[in-house]
Amino acid sequence: MTALTTHRGFTPQTLTEAMEFSERLAKSQMVPRNYQNKPEDVLVAVQWGLEIGLAPMQALQNISVINGKPSVYGDAALALVQASPVCEDVQEYFENEGTTNPVAVCVAIRKGRKPVTVKFSVEDARRAGLWGKQGPWTQYPKRMLQMRARGFALRDAFPDVLKGLITSEEAQDYPQAEKTGQFKDITPANPLETIAPPKPIEEIYEVVEEERPKDAEPIEAETVEVHVEAEVVSDKPDPLPDQDDQTPKTEAPAVDSSWMLYIPNKEPVEQGTLDKWLVEYNKLADQVAHAGRAAPRTRMTKLRELREANEPVINRIPTMARVVLTQGYQTRLKHLGAIMREEEGTPDSVRADNGPQRQA
Repeated sequence: MTALTTHRGFTPQTLTEAMEFSERLAKSQMVPRNYQNKPEDVLVAVQWGLEIGLAPMQALQNISVINGKPSVYGDAALALVQASPVCEDVQEYFENEGTTNPVAVCVAIRKGRKPVTVKFSVEDARRAGLWGKQGPWTQYPKRMLQMRARGFALRDAFPDVLKGLITSEEAQDYPQAEKTGQFKDITPANPLETIAPPKPIEEIYEVVEEERPKDAEPIEAETVEVHVEAEVVSDKPDPLPDQDDQTPKTEAPAVDSSWMLYIPNKEPVEQGTLDKWLVEYNKLADQVAHAGRAAPRTRMTKLRELREANEPVINRIPTMARVVLTQGYQTRLKHLGAIMREEEGTPDSVRADNGPQRQA
């Protein structure tokens, strides 16, 4: 992953640092209004930025959630692509200028691949119901044509760089149905539903009984009496309330709600709250990762053992906290892997463009 700038500012290294960092940024007036007083959104945006190559402050300025979808502004998408080592060139220009149907063209060229050319014209905008739409399409129509062609071309040529994010300019133009959540069901009808449903089992039994000989009717009358006696017997198992009283399974939530920190080859330690558990877990993981006397491979093994021992607890924490916790775990392993390769005489530069590598 290639960042747009060298990380000269502060970048959180642990979940505790990330949570405190987000809390402080959310209270600032220097961040976009959509992130003010929303530390959870700040944390997710910073995490998105780290995954696609944006520093924390760049992420807050260029990542937004529009109509419920995370997106990145078109200029930032272009910057991410141009900073990627797989990008050879991106060309943008207009065709048919001065006519009633100008066409925005974007040519995205990836190294070793055929160029991806995308055109977006005024006719395309009219067909999509965008041309003349109040807002940027009325104020800056030429710019919006350019952004739409750019967004499609970059997503087609560099999906691995943008990690599935769309441009904010495109997200703003989603239909009203996606804003209100009222979607029209266009699922094709199931052909099996047109087949007549089978007759109920009761009807089948009735037909079978009607076909019996007449001399079997007295037997049917006797069977009715037997069913009545069976109902009397069925009234006996009244100890159901006692069974309800004997289900002291309320202890299970108490066990699930506890926050035990499991340390390999040692007794677990109760932390009381999730925040305290996260702090102590990250402290312990940092101690293992920075234990200088142990070999990097040994420290990586101990980190895996620590995570595996606490896997049941990790699976219960909120999704956002679990994502950041996993990011910290992967960062520690990557750092130790780099140290190990340096000791073995294999610099990272040799493996920079060889794709994902198997961790030791």
